Amino acid sequence: MAGTSRITNIQIAAKQPPLIQPPQRSSAAQGAVQLRKKTSQTSGERLSQSKSMVLQESDLPQKPEELKGEHLNVTKISENGKKQRKNWTQMWSVLTSDQLLFYKERQHETSQKAGSKTDVVQLCGAVIEWTTEKSSRKNVFQITTNTGSEYLLQADSYSTATKWHDAIRKSVTSSTKADGGFPLRRSNSTDYLPRHSSLPGHGSASPSSKQRNPVHRRSINMFGSSKLKHSTSDSADKNGVKNRLKKFITRRPSMKTLQEKGLIKDRVFGCHLLTLCEREGHTVPRFVQICVDAVDKRGLEVDGIYRVSGNLATIQKLRFIVDQEEDLDLGQSQWEDIHVVTGALKMFFRELPEPLFPFRFFQSFVEAVKIKESKHKVQAVKKLIQELPKPNKDTMKLLFSHLHRVLAFSRKNLMSTQGIGIVFGPTLMWPELDAGNMAFNMVYQNQIIEFILIESQEIFNLDRK
Repeated sequence: MAGTSRITNIQIAAKQPPLIQPPQRSSAAQGAVQLRKKTSQTSGERLSQSKSMVLQESDLPQKPEELKGEHLNVTKISENGKKQRKNWTQMWSVLTSDQLLFYKERQHETSQKAGSKTDVVQLCGAVIEWTTEKSSRKNVFQITTNTGSEYLLQADSYSTATKWHDAIRKSVTSSTKADGGFPLRRSNSTDYLPRHSSLPGHGSASPSSKQRNPVHRRSINMFGSSKLKHSTSDSADKNGVKNRLKKFITRRPSMKTLQEKGLIKDRVFGCHLLTLCEREGHTVPRFVQICVDAVDKRGLEVDGIYRVSGNLATIQKLRFIVDQEEDLDLGQSQWEDIHVVTGALKMFFRELPEPLFPFRFFQSFVEAVKIKESKHKVQAVKKLIQELPKPNKDTMKLLFSHLHRVLAFSRKNLMSTQGIGIVFGPTLMWPELDAGNMAFNMVYQNQIIEFILIESQEIFNLDRK
């Protein structure tokens, strides 16, 4: 019986797989094995280490601000390089990280209908800039896409227009950088790495890159079509020209690149007063100082100074030179007509995004000029001027002291305080929102300029130089 039971046990053991005991390891070996274990913590550390070897943190694109929606005035003036008729329309605008969407009606996040968008602006590779030449409206900026389409956007409120301009500019910068606008570099090295499709935002076949290359797709479809005839050679040549033009537009350098190379310099006309003064390192714009000195030298006795208009073409030529060059000599023969100088100076003040009298002070100056008692009125206006930003205050002091000298020659130049007030009232101040009271505002604009001009010695302490 004992022999039989041993045979049975051997047969049962033969049917079962042999049990292999893991080899015993020393504590040092166990520690080595533990170092090779994959945990969420070590994988995360390894991922961060691998990223630090490729990308610097400063090179990573920052997420731009997204604006959910607001009414803006929009017009499309060019599509793929072809000009269109300007037609302003109030659109419900939504800004995403790389697109600007326009709707005819106000949309809600939970009820946006497919196909309700009237236009989609791709921001990757676009150029955005303030403009005063494309429209007579104020607070207008232009977006030019990488395909040559141009849009004008405008808001009655200066703060609203600035908010959208800055947010769109950040989205343009971020989306362009994410699409390959910055090189990949090894950590602690000057060697650049080739782009890899596994990195986020650098896929060679991303949907955005496919959308930006419709030209290649059309050319493949054209030659692969079975309907291609010899008679289409002419149209193929035309398509080739269009394709080359589109490639040229797409590859054109950005405004920032041209500015960095010195081909396009920062503008003077249409620039914010504070920005211009900070850039020049003075509290009074250099162009204003040059114009005032020129008029003081050879224009104080000219009949109708500041009232008579100069040649507009020559004024625009002067403006172009000022925007492109640093040095300006108004003593040259081409600027012999002093009315060109005064016209350019008035144009400079009219094209400021925010007037010399800032928007937030407009109503305060109106209330101050309504004061009946002259002494109190002078004190109220003087106090408001002291509260202005220093560039506004210093520029205002220079201008009104100059206009006071113009009045000293009124018998020869035939200019009065009322005439100067009519000229400079709407030039130096206007409300941020014009609620249809243009005539009402113009009356107070002229009165404010006249009063400050009459009392300029007391307000600006001109006799205490």
